[in-house]
Amino acid sequence: MTSEDYTLADVVALLVESGDKGSHRRAGEAPMPSVDILRGIVEDLRCVLFPGYFGPSEITPDTMPYYIGSTLDQLERKLADQINRGYCFVCDATTTERCNDCEQRAKSIAKKFITKLPEIREYLLTDVEAAYIGDPAAKTHGETIFCYPSIRALTNHRIAHELYKLGVDIIPRIIGEMAHSDTGIDIHPGATIGRSFFIDHGTGTVIGETCIIGDNVRVYQGVTLGAKSFPKGEDEMLIKGLPRHPIVEDDVIIYAGATILGRITIGREAVIGGNVWIVRDVPAGAQIVQTRALEQSFEDGAGI
Repeated sequence: MTSEDYTLADVVALLVESGDKGSHRRAGEAPMPSVDILRGIVEDLRCVLFPGYFGPSEITPDTMPYYIGSTLDQLERKLADQINRGYCFVCDATTTERCNDCEQRAKSIAKKFITKLPEIREYLLTDVEAAYIGDPAAKTHGETIFCYPSIRALTNHRIAHELYKLGVDIIPRIIGEMAHSDTGIDIHPGATIGRSFFIDHGTGTVIGETCIIGDNVRVYQGVTLGAKSFPKGEDEMLIKGLPRHPIVEDDVIIYAGATILGRITIGREAVIGGNVWIVRDVPAGAQIVQTRALEQSFEDGAGI
């Protein structure tokens, strides 16, 4: 029988059968995290971190405490539920004994995360300042908050990274991929990023899981901070969690299209030119640029 001969019942049966390979939730399993609810949580957090810019525009200094308090009260409960679902998502389906304290642990972590929001906002304000100072096209700080993909992506990242540090499963990755879809900037939630980070333009920028970036670093579009190789274990499976991405020290500038691979260090105040490929350490203060092409003049078709 060819696919053209399938009836609707045949298609349904095949889809149900193939679902046993993991494409849908099995009977009896806990609900999966909801991308729609998580997107709403992130947008509510964006409103709390930048009140008036996002969410209700009529917020005043008098009403702000009530708005933020009410929003966070609801957020904490929603986030705890999604964190708990994340635990269930990665739980071994063959395990007969389920974790009995997941729900309480999720509530505790959601509460801890809420207490980290002032620190997250402090970091984001340094990112806003870096965007304003670093781009002559920026007319106001508010413009960078409203319009710049760098600030949107970093807001998602700093939220996701804090959840990642708190040991939350799957949720940080979902939040990171939301920003990737929205901005073209791909930052793994495990990446550690210091203060005053600015991604100018941003499209196509990739920052890997174990990357460490210092303070006052600026990168441009198309930059890759990636892994050079992926070692395998005795079972021929990739070994996960190894430090395999670059360390970028303070005050570094990396121009468009640069590719930096492996656990190497880009020293403080180094400048990496556009479209270069780097797999070795770069000393502090160095300037790495492409070698100029040989300049040659031609006369009557012959080189001189």
